[in-house]
Amino acid sequence: MTMADSPADPPDSAAAEVNLTYQDAPDGLIERWSKRRGPVNYGQGEGLPPLDIDLAMLAEHMVPEGDTPPAHRLSDYKRKLWQLRMELRGKSELAVLNADLIVHLRRATFPDHAPALFRRIWIEHGRSLRDELPTRWLISSVITFGDFGETEAQRRLGLSMNVLFSLMKLYEFERMTSGLGPDELFRRKRKKGAHLPMGMLDFGLDRGGLDYNLLAPIWQAALAEPVVGPLACCLLERLNSDPGTLFRRLQGMRAGRQAYLERLEAGARAEEAAMEATGWEAETPTAPDEAT
Repeated sequence: MTMADSPADPPDSAAAEVNLTYQDAPDGLIERWSKRRGPVNYGQGEGLPPLDIDLAMLAEHMVPEGDTPPAHRLSDYKRKLWQLRMELRGKSELAVLNADLIVHLRRATFPDHAPALFRRIWIEHGRSLRDELPTRWLISSVITFGDFGETEAQRRLGLSMNVLFSLMKLYEFERMTSGLGPDELFRRKRKKGAHLPMGMLDFGLDRGGLDYNLLAPIWQAALAEPVVGPLACCLLERLNSDPGTLFRRLQGMRAGRQAYLERLEAGARAEEAAMEATGWEAETPTAPDEAT
């Protein structure tokens, strides 16, 4: 790469007025995030169950499919709990409690025993919940460990999964506006000549391993962690089997690129063999006459 081809560094903010994505960052970002973290408002006598609740009993009882909404006005807590029960109809009451705890733990304040109860659910019933919960609630569960894991390994794994799946949701949503399906590859010949943002070097499709470098350490950490690890592995396996992700599209682009290079090589070999059969040798290109 020549100096002319090198991506330019971002302009110095002191030398030029910068057009910001979030004009009031970081204060405005933090303020908006904090507004979504207000405490859960309970009605009289309402609240989370105690830490020593019988989880096995909750795992055996299912949310009724035909559950009807209460006729009286609900508190904020009961209204949200009702919405969770409707979403998880046919699932266990334990699945509802897990979701209810996640809602609480996303707030700035919550009952003191909520983190321990959440961890207890996954220690004692992680296997059954991995089989039962929809993927979205598995993702919500694993990223909750980013803040409330008992060990550094649990928290680090939860945070890594949070960044991975949160960014996936953003870029896959934006990609939907391209008009292509999630399993359709972009045409390489339509690639723009613009540089990547923030002075980043281009991704090398032939030899680049950024996707490997991203996924491999997370998966390795998941294999070594006994509580959050199986949940993270379950999600990474689902990611690996989903045909509509960036990672599958990159592998498809690699395969297409490799097939193209193999066709070029096969054509060159065929041309060389034909010349040898006729006694001709490939001509070596010569420089054009300077006078012409």
